Formats: sequence, C-alpha cells, structure tokens
Amino acid sequence: MRKYIALFLTLLLCLTPLNALAAKEPDPTPTPAPTPKPVQVSELLTALETPACKAALLMDAETGTVLYDLHGEDKNYPASITKIMTALLTLEAVDRGELSLDRVVTVPEGFDADLELGGTSQNLKVGEEINVLELLYCALVASANDACNVLAVAVAGDVPSFVSLMNHRSEELGLTGTHYVNAHGLHAEEHYTTARDIAVLTRLALQNETFATLVSTKNHTVPATNLSGERRFSSTNALLLPIYDGRYVYPRAIGVKTGTTSAAGKCLVSAAKRGERTLICVLLGTEDIVDESGKRTRVVFTESKRLLEWGFDSFAECTMLDSAVPLAEVGVTLSSDMTAVAVKPQGAITAILPKDLDPAEFQRDVTLYQSSVEAPVKTGQELGEVTVRNGDMVYGTVKLVAAADAERSELLSNLKAVKDFFAKPLVRIALVVLGVALVLLTLRFGVLGKRRTRYEGHAKGYRGRSRRNRR
Repeated sequence: MRKYIALFLTLLLCLTPLNALAAKEPDPTPTPAPTPKPVQVSELLTALETPACKAALLMDAETGTVLYDLHGEDKNYPASITKIMTALLTLEAVDRGELSLDRVVTVPEGFDADLELGGTSQNLKVGEEINVLELLYCALVASANDACNVLAVAVAGDVPSFVSLMNHRSEELGLTGTHYVNAHGLHAEEHYTTARDIAVLTRLALQNETFATLVSTKNHTVPATNLSGERRFSSTNALLLPIYDGRYVYPRAIGVKTGTTSAAGKCLVSAAKRGERTLICVLLGTEDIVDESGKRTRVVFTESKRLLEWGFDSFAECTMLDSAVPLAEVGVTLSSDMTAVAVKPQGAITAILPKDLDPAEFQRDVTLYQSSVEAPVKTGQELGEVTVRNGDMVYGTVKLVAAADAERSELLSNLKAVKDFFAKPLVRIALVVLGVALVLLTLRFGVLGKRRTRYEGHAKGYRGRSRRNRR
C-alpha cells in the first residue's frame, strides 16, 4: 500500500509546474532590433571649401545646432571678442538690479594699469563721469579697452574680482575651453577661448535686447562729460557699414564683435538674420591677403559672409518624427474590442539639417516596454520610446504612447482572475495537499471496509459453527 501512495504523490508533484512554485513574473518579449540603415552623408558639407582661418564655427542661434565646425574645440586667443563676456556680465548685473544703464560711474584711479599704448580706447580720464550705457557703447561699438576696465570696477569693485567673475560665469555656462586674464582681450598667454565657447556665449548674449541693440549699432555719439566733449565713433565691423570701400557690407548682418592682436590674428563673431532664422559665425586667426597690386582683402569679413550665406542656403528645419504617425503596435489582452493598440510618438522631433539629407532615411530605434499590455489602455499611456539617429548623431528620443483607448472586458477579466487564483503557488500546493489527503482518506476507509467485511465474515462463520455444535 505504501508503494502505491508514494507513486501517487510523485505523480502529483510531476504534474505541478516548477515555475508555479516561484513568485516571478515572466520577462516581456524583447523588441526586435531594427534593420540598420546606412549613415547619410551630406554632399553640401563635403563640398564646402575650408575657410582660411585657424578655427571656425557656424551655429543656428535659435536651437544651438552647430552647422559647421573647423577646430571648434581648439584653444585660441580671442582678442577683443573678450568684450562680449564683459558686456554680458554688466547687463546681467543690471538685470539683477545691482546697476542701472543710466547710473553715472566715476572713472577710478589705476583703471588703466593693464592697458598698453596703441590699444583701442576712448581716452577716458580719471575722475570722468559717464554712465553705464555709454561705457557699453564704447566697449562694444568702438572696442575701447579702457571702457571695459571701468565697467569691471563698476560691477565687481576692482578688475581682478571682475576677472574671477568672468571665469566663474564661464564654468556655469559650460565654456570648458575658456580662461580669462583681463576684461578687454589684450594678449596674455593664459587668456584664451574656443570657437565653440564663443558661439555659445554669443547665443546667450544676443537674447539680451540691450546687447543685441549695442552690437548692431553702426554709428554712435557719446554725449559730452565733465572732462570730455562729445565722442563720435563707428562700428569696427565692416559687415555692418562701409568701412573699407563698402565691399564687405552684408545687409543681413546684425552684429557682433571684431577682435585683433598680433597673436590672435583677425577675429570676428558675426550674426545675420534671414526671415525667422538667425545664424552665428565665429572666425578666429585669419590674416589679410595682399595681391601683387597692393589690394588688400580682409579675409575675416569675406569668409564670414561666405559661411553665413552657405548656412542659410544649405540648411533648413526638418521634422524627422511626426507625432501623428503610428510607428508600431502593442498587443492588448482582456479586451473584447481589440487585440492590439497602435503607438505613436508623444511629440515631434525636429532638427536643422542639410537640405540634401532625407530624414526618412535616418535610423529609428523603437523600444516597446512590453510585447502586450492588459486592458484598460488609455490614449496617451506610455508604452515605449523611439530614438532618431544618423549613425552616431542622435537627434532626439521621445516616448511612444497609445493612440486609442482599449476598454476592459469584465468577462475576460473574471476568467483571468480565476485562472490567476489557481495559478498561485500556495493555491497549487494547497490543492496538492488536499488531493493527497483525499487519497489517504480514500485508501484508509477502503482498508477499513475490507477489514470489516472480513471480520463480519469470520463472525458469521463462528456463529454458524456454534449452532452446529449445540445441536
């Protein structure tokens, strides 16, 4: 009998799935890897003639997208392009209420300690009274070094403290290739920056309306002060006005700043606007070209115009992912209405791209969180994500959401609840124990029944013999 009981228990255990004893949810089916698409290469980029400079960078001002980069991370001397940071810090102090544009500043003693003879200036004098706005015009339009030092003292109390503030602000802005030694840009070995950092800084500065007005100014007159008569000057940016016979004027130009030293070469940060688009161009380390006839070509202006026009002509904003177009389906259970729901991007992905690239040919990496989900499903429920890229260039990642509702079926839900109940490990174990108990009870009562039958049979035989003996 024990042999039969052991055999029965073994059979029950074999029929019980092993994974039912572990409280573990099954892993979702992974999303199949997409078929790789070849990297799209723009002929517009490869065909562009390399600018004649040490470094160049072209940036879309609205998005910060870099359209062209030539040694943009290399450290170079910025010369008077430094004045962009000086002006930005001054205007940020104005925005915080620490200064005002009409505040009159007295030129302090020793303000010119680090200035050199022959550098650009507006001949400010100790004790001269001039307001902050006029100092900014002197610094950005006339590129006056002395005005920068006066502004530095007005903002930070002294020039060294202002330079520390310049470097601190650079760190905040992520200008990792920049280090300042002075407020004006006269040459110093440890005073350097990169084309990329300049573009990032200029993009921020142009968002300040006062800065944008200052750097687009062609001519300006500073009113007379207590120690000087009127000062009249013009911008040093030949893209804005006909400084050199007018051949460099670029009607779309809106700024920004020139810079020149013997170590830095001829430098220019320019900005131009066409329609709703604004581009920023940085050129560092150019040199003028003089032909055999003695005619001079100021390369920094010709190359800036060429890059800006190329940028406007060659790039456009493209929608690479439309939020209205479904990209995949996710299975739906417990719904009598549908077996799958379409998923679509939660938002569009746009980018500034060369016009000869087709974003439809870019790679779309779709990841679904689960191969199927239980109803109810609500429109907009996050079910995955998609990344758009071209080779190693990632243009964005957005969530994939349900495009429609999927209602839950009460009947299917109740059936699943029953199924899930009996699938629980403890319930399965309890059923096994109950089955064993029933078997044992059945066997026990079966044995007792046989014994009782035998006993009754023996008793009848004994009573029959007893009667025969009495006879």
